[in-house]
Amino acid sequence: MKDKCGICNRVLRYNYLRKCQRCGKLYCRDCMVPDVATGDPTRMLCLNCARRTVSPRSVSKYEGLTRYLKFRGSFTDTVKLGFARIDGIIGDNLPIEAYKSEKWWDNASTRVHAKAWLEAGWEVQEMHLKEGYVVFKKVRDVKTASTGRKARDTQLDKAFTPVHVRPLKPKIPSKTKVSKLYARIKNLERQRTSMPTYHGSFRPKPKYEKKLFKPNEKPQ
Repeated sequence: MKDKCGICNRVLRYNYLRKCQRCGKLYCRDCMVPDVATGDPTRMLCLNCARRTVSPRSVSKYEGLTRYLKFRGSFTDTVKLGFARIDGIIGDNLPIEAYKSEKWWDNASTRVHAKAWLEAGWEVQEMHLKEGYVVFKKVRDVKTASTGRKARDTQLDKAFTPVHVRPLKPKIPSKTKVSKLYARIKNLERQRTSMPTYHGSFRPKPKYEKKLFKPNEKPQ
C-alpha cells in the first residue's frame, strides 16, 4: 500500500509514512520532527504543526477595537470615539500618521488597522483631526458569540421538567422488634393486674418512710 506525503507530495510506501500527533495526517520522515513543546522524541509532528507551535498566530494590535465595535453594534448604529479613547481600547498609542493624515482612516480592507472596524461591520463616516475624534457607522450586522448569560436566558424559556424522584417506601419493622414490643406490652399488663387494690383513703406507706426515725412517737 502506498500513500502521498502531505507536504512534499512524494508517493511512498505506508511503512515509510508516519502520522502527525496533532493534525492526524500522514507525512514522510523527512517532513516530521519531534514535538518541540514537550521534547518527547516519540511524539512526532509535521513541519506545519511544529511551525505553529513555535510561532503561533499573532493577535492584531487593533483586536480590542473590533470587539468594542461588535459590542456597541448590538444597540447603536453610530459611535463617536476620540483618539485618546481608541488608545485605551487597543491598549497602545495610535501611530503619528493617524493624527496627521486622513488617508489613514480610509476604509481599505488591505490595511491591518482598517480591518479592525470593517470586520466588525463598521465604516469610518467622519473624521476630525483637529478636534481629535472619528465617527464610525454600522453598515452590516455581525454575529457575535453568545455569552453564558444569554445561554442561561434561553434555557429559562424552556418548559420546566421536574426531576424524577423515586417515592419513599414505608419501612416495615422486623419480626424481632414486633415480638419485643408485644412482650413489653404483656409485661406491663401483668404488672397492673398483680398490683393490690386498696379501698378508701388507706394507702400503705412506702418502705423508706417506715425506716425514718420519729422522735415524737414512743416506741411500741
